[in-house]
Amino acid sequence: MDATPEVVIDPQVNDGDEASACRARSPDPSSGERVAAFECFVQRHGRDLGRLAYLLLGDRDAADDLTGDAFLAAWRQWDMVRAADHPVAYMRRLVVNMAGTRIRRSVRERRRLVLFHGDAEEVAPGTDSATVVDVRTALARLPARRRACVVLRYGFDVSEQDVARVLGVSVGTVKSQTSKGVAQLRHLLGGTQDDATRRTRGWE
Repeated sequence: MDATPEVVIDPQVNDGDEASACRARSPDPSSGERVAAFECFVQRHGRDLGRLAYLLLGDRDAADDLTGDAFLAAWRQWDMVRAADHPVAYMRRLVVNMAGTRIRRSVRERRRLVLFHGDAEEVAPGTDSATVVDVRTALARLPARRRACVVLRYGFDVSEQDVARVLGVSVGTVKSQTSKGVAQLRHLLGGTQDDATRRTRGWE
């Protein structure tokens, strides 16, 4: 029977240095180290990536499914992921892209339902008050890229430069989309800009 590698996690190591953060001690590194390093990565970052998916999708079950799919995709190309300069940024971008795909698919499905069921109830924009529009609902009303910028900047305290790298856009685009997103949240939540960003930081 193969010996199970012992995984040693160093919590002081920066997220960008996964090779140092997760060290696998195995009598047979060729068979055990790769699996141990991946399991360590999931243990360290699974919760935050799941929360990111939840904030983007607004549905816990869908977020759990997406997070699992993202880690499955990461495992299939694990050597490339852990060799990246910023593995966590790579995974965030993967989650954002997968969430965008699911959101677009959901929008198409809703449009088909409206097409075939013309009497389907629709909510008129602007009718919800601040007392019934929570942060999740407000975030769901933001365009996908704008939502991703706000969530990464204020939900995860990711720098503008790192958000730009995750989304594959310029820093200027991040600044613009974040500003517009916060303004839209402020309007939907009925508070100041500081209120909107504070509620986004504290919401899970």
